[in-house]
Amino acid sequence: MLRSLEIRDILIIDRLALEFQPGLNVLTGETGAGKSILLDALGFVLGWRGRADLVRAGAEQGEVTASFDLPEGHPCREVLEEAGIGAEEEELLLRRVTTQGGRKTAWVNGSRVPAEVLRQLSERLVELHGQHDDRGLLNPRGHRALLDAFGGLDTGPLRAAWRARREAAARLDAARQAAEALREEEETLRAWVAELEAVAPEAGEEEALDRQRRLMKDSRGLQERLAEAEAALSEEGIEPFLNTARRALERVAERAEGALDAALEALDRAFDRLGDVQAEVARFREGLDFDPFALERVEDRLHAIRDLSRKHGVLPDELPALAEELAGRLQALDASEGDLKRLGEEARAAEGAYGALASSLSGERASAAAELERRMAEELAPLKMERAAFTVEVAPGEAGPEGRDSVTFLVATNPGAPAGALGKIASGGELSRFLLALKVCLTRGVDGLTLIFDEIDRGVGGATAAAVGRRLARLAAAGQVLVVTHSPQVAALGQHHWRVEKRQGAAETLTNVAPLDAGARVDEIARMLSGDTLTEAAREAARALMTG
Repeated sequence: MLRSLEIRDILIIDRLALEFQPGLNVLTGETGAGKSILLDALGFVLGWRGRADLVRAGAEQGEVTASFDLPEGHPCREVLEEAGIGAEEEELLLRRVTTQGGRKTAWVNGSRVPAEVLRQLSERLVELHGQHDDRGLLNPRGHRALLDAFGGLDTGPLRAAWRARREAAARLDAARQAAEALREEEETLRAWVAELEAVAPEAGEEEALDRQRRLMKDSRGLQERLAEAEAALSEEGIEPFLNTARRALERVAERAEGALDAALEALDRAFDRLGDVQAEVARFREGLDFDPFALERVEDRLHAIRDLSRKHGVLPDELPALAEELAGRLQALDASEGDLKRLGEEARAAEGAYGALASSLSGERASAAAELERRMAEELAPLKMERAAFTVEVAPGEAGPEGRDSVTFLVATNPGAPAGALGKIASGGELSRFLLALKVCLTRGVDGLTLIFDEIDRGVGGATAAAVGRRLARLAAAGQVLVVTHSPQVAALGQHHWRVEKRQGAAETLTNVAPLDAGARVDEIARMLSGDTLTEAAREAARALMTG
């Protein structure tokens, strides 16, 4: 709810401070007095697009400050949180400055912000309606949401079903692409797996085969050297010398009284170790007696392993893991048919759930549309538009999170005339009344919005203007409505009244806005009824309008 508006050096306003109240606030004044300037100033501080030359002639810069109520749970708090702005207070303070050069700067609660933050806040703070309204009711893109709000329709389950449908379809599509990619390489994949399974390489095998091949290739020379070693270790080699040494020691040991016993025991152990050495050498030499074709077999397997390693770009020891991986991909291909079937069933189930909810919501929208048409007919009749027809067209549209319906508000201003978009069919005065009737029907409590109607009563008078005023008052009962009006019937219903007027000075013309007390209100409404000449009869007529 708008609490205050302060304007400094904007157009023909030098200094102005206004305090607004809940309920119906009306602004009146002669044509050209500057009522639209107030809306320009408010639109500027809210970040709306508007005229560029806002700074008052002779001033270096102009600024506008607006204060709004910010109760707990207000949707603006989410915008402030996302922008990193504190929202502990129950007041929202917007300030925007513009220079003669067109440079604009904005602050929210003392923090500098881009204009986009102002626009996001404005969508949750103020709603403007007038003959050139393109922010809400005249924009077909918002008609479906307006109809849903009117019917109290909950689209939450449908949005959840849409997400589930989309996710299921994405899983199925990903599985299909993966299966297709596997199928494209299936022939190659099966050949690779067969090749690896035929060789069946093992970790560490290549190194062992290489070692074995070197031994086999060197076996002749090794055998000759081993034969020399065996001859040296044989009875004709070392043993005669050891036996001679033992006999000599034994003869001496008989007289040594045990001093050589340890030496004899060591010599006995030497004989035992010599036997072990001879046995090991013999075994190794016998192992070098290879099958003539064994080297060929080893080299063939070693080449097969190394060829696979080069072919697949991995180390020989990584071939077993590669074989397992490729076999797993083949198994995935074989299992993909089953997965595709399961995922297809899930996607169809999600599509069915979405379709059922969308169809149900379409029916609810059709019912809400019929009710809105009925309510509009009731509202248009007192506004002297009983011959006009308002239609809510609910047609099949592109599927989305909000359903499969396209919703458009259409009007026909005369019986038999073709229906068309609101902004293209209705004249200025008709459009104003259509917008007002729509707003009355669509509003279920103003939920903190400040509603602004800019000369929405243009082109109507008498009983029709009174009907417009009563509907504005009904809207204001739930919150706050600001009306710029030329209609005395509307002004008479205002709970708070300001007069906008020009002051002609010697050097410049300025706009002033003054709050009116009860007596001044009578005079202002009398002026609106009779013109510049105030008569007691006009005052009596004004009092009659004000008292109902």
